[in-house]
Amino acid sequence: MDFNNSSTWLRIIPFGYLILITLVLPVGCSQPGTLEKIHFTGEAQGTYYAVTYYSSDIKNYQPSIDSLLKDFDQTASLWVKNSMINRVNNNKDVVVNDLFLELFRISRVVSEATDGYFDITVGPLVNAWGFGADSKPAIRQGTVDSLLPLVNFRNVRIENGKVIKADPRIKIDFNAVAQGYSVDLISSFLESRGIENYLVDIGGEVYARGTKPGGKSWQIGIEKPSEDQSSSREINAELPITNHAVATSGNYRKYYEQDGIRYSHTIDPHTGYPVRHSLLSVTVVADRCAYADAYATAFMVMGLDNTLLFLDGKQPDLEVYFIYSDQDGIYKTLMTEGLKKLVVEIN
Repeated sequence: MDFNNSSTWLRIIPFGYLILITLVLPVGCSQPGTLEKIHFTGEAQGTYYAVTYYSSDIKNYQPSIDSLLKDFDQTASLWVKNSMINRVNNNKDVVVNDLFLELFRISRVVSEATDGYFDITVGPLVNAWGFGADSKPAIRQGTVDSLLPLVNFRNVRIENGKVIKADPRIKIDFNAVAQGYSVDLISSFLESRGIENYLVDIGGEVYARGTKPGGKSWQIGIEKPSEDQSSSREINAELPITNHAVATSGNYRKYYEQDGIRYSHTIDPHTGYPVRHSLLSVTVVADRCAYADAYATAFMVMGLDNTLLFLDGKQPDLEVYFIYSDQDGIYKTLMTEGLKKLVVEIN
């Protein structure tokens, strides 16, 4: 992967599937008057979005992007009452649209590649553990045992536009891929308008294309894991990025404690329980944000050792940065070969 250096940076902050705070400092144009910076923010999918691009016509596309994101939520959001995914989960007679089909296809590719460590049918367990839409923890061993048979991506297929389930109680959850895919959607929209230099950030899922004026690439800051949800945020490393997507998944900000035990939001589809291992966060660089998002989630479930075996064996077109804790609880980092000359660790 080919990235250039940059003097400005963005901060990737894992929270749930991911939250990112964008910091775009003023940059002078190499050819004054040729390109203007357009930057706006808004709300989508229960989080924020931020778009920055350079254009000669200075047209603001926020209304179009707001409309696109609203339509996307009507398809993929579990928090929209009558969304397509909720109607599918409630076994209504629905012919799914192209957005749903593509989310399903991408999810299936990652599920097959990771042997089910990424699984969109994990929804019933997510809800049972208290991490779904309007759900509260209600877990006992018997609950896990009863729900596990419903979790298997191979038990769902689409025929003639309709979702076919092996069991009507199966529920689909696109949350671990939807934000990344919506970043890809906005990126495609901007490119269809002739914009070649931009950055799209939805809740921390990011795609950057081209450069800022002067040839400087965008730069990402990867957060150091915190001790708890309220701890201040610190940057652990910086990564220049262009023409690629970045997504981070981490367990240290979205969790709850019950009876002295901390339960993270990352549920292992194979066991039915939240993961408990030394891996604290995973940052994935990929060609498309949907894949970066999905693989980041899968790797958080797999843990460090299994992910390293996966990367060595399958060699997908991914670069990965890991933060984990050793036996003494000290934070350590590890990264794939393609990032070693790019990442600057600062903490």
